[in-house]
Amino acid sequence: MDLRFTPEEEAFRTEVRAFLAAELPADIRENVLLGRRLRKDDVVRWQKILFRHGWGAGMWPTRFGGAGWSVVQQHIFDEEGAAAGAPGQLPFALRMVAPVLMTFATPAQQAYFLPRILSGQDWWCQGYSEPGAGSDLASLRTSAVRDGDHYVVNGQKTWNTLGQYADWIFCLVRTSSEGRAQQGISFLLIDMKTPGVSVRPIVMLDGEHEINDIFFADVRVPVANLVGEENKGWTYAKFLLEHERTNNAGIGNCKRELARLKQIAAGQRAGGRPLIEDQRFRDRITQVELELMALEITNLRVLSKAHREAQPAGPEVSLLKIRGSEIIQRLAELQMQALGHDALPYVREGLDAGWTPDPLLSQHFPAYAPPLSGRYFNYRKTSIYAGSNEIQKNIIAKMILGL
Repeated sequence: MDLRFTPEEEAFRTEVRAFLAAELPADIRENVLLGRRLRKDDVVRWQKILFRHGWGAGMWPTRFGGAGWSVVQQHIFDEEGAAAGAPGQLPFALRMVAPVLMTFATPAQQAYFLPRILSGQDWWCQGYSEPGAGSDLASLRTSAVRDGDHYVVNGQKTWNTLGQYADWIFCLVRTSSEGRAQQGISFLLIDMKTPGVSVRPIVMLDGEHEINDIFFADVRVPVANLVGEENKGWTYAKFLLEHERTNNAGIGNCKRELARLKQIAAGQRAGGRPLIEDQRFRDRITQVELELMALEITNLRVLSKAHREAQPAGPEVSLLKIRGSEIIQRLAELQMQALGHDALPYVREGLDAGWTPDPLLSQHFPAYAPPLSGRYFNYRKTSIYAGSNEIQKNIIAKMILGL
């Protein structure tokens, strides 16, 4: 295996860097790199800029308006974007529901929804987990009862990410109670402005409103918004989850956080020496860096094989999800340990209000800005969402090891 990028790929990296330098708005870059709250407008504005450049969806097929990038090109774009301070593109639309629509939706559904996703016109959120139906997703109870040309939907979804901004939600709903639990599930697209849809915020440990409860009370959804066949939604759900878990490796963001960790550890402490000179701490940085390099190689290998064979990546994505979530958590832990008690004052409310650190602290850690303590708490979720790591280990044991 040749692990070096080709001259063409390096030329593409140069093109991406030039584009980011010229087109990434300074205020968005600053918000990302300083750890300030990203507004809906920040993400949508960036998507529209990418769309105008023809890069709205790198790996989408060109027949659907995508750039037709290779796996390596997408990897380079994500890596350079993270380093430059570009916000991540909304995965629920571009990398989760869109592949389902491309594969299973009707031509009419594709013609309506995909261009609106590409241009940033519609913001999507996910309606999978429910109270009592998270890792055991097949036990979901949100119902959709056929009434003429509509389904009447009742139930609740939870742990819904950024649903307060969403125009649409893709939902797993129960359309039949006969047979195995997986056999009665359908995949339904619901307009969030429909009467009977309500959103209740869930405030997390870091004080952020990132997730929600979504309630459906006699919500009438056109039958035309059913994706694929009724009661076949479990097939589409598994297809989507493979794409979600692939994206959870987060190589670009991990590389950015690794660089920030090194910068924090290299800062000169008053009356002491930089933490990077401590052999034990330096060994811990080296270990996580080696694990990240191994994850990057594995990620490219798995995705390249799937792209080459035009097939979903399969159970191997569970490996990527486990290691990616563990590495981002470990980087957050090491950053907290490197900064010690000085990590506590960095809260988003202060940063949003223009607060700057004590000059002595700024002198010691000039490269540090984002609020570590809040991010540390936030990243505890990474080993749970998209199927907990325990569930992923069961998948590996059963489908790869044959146990």
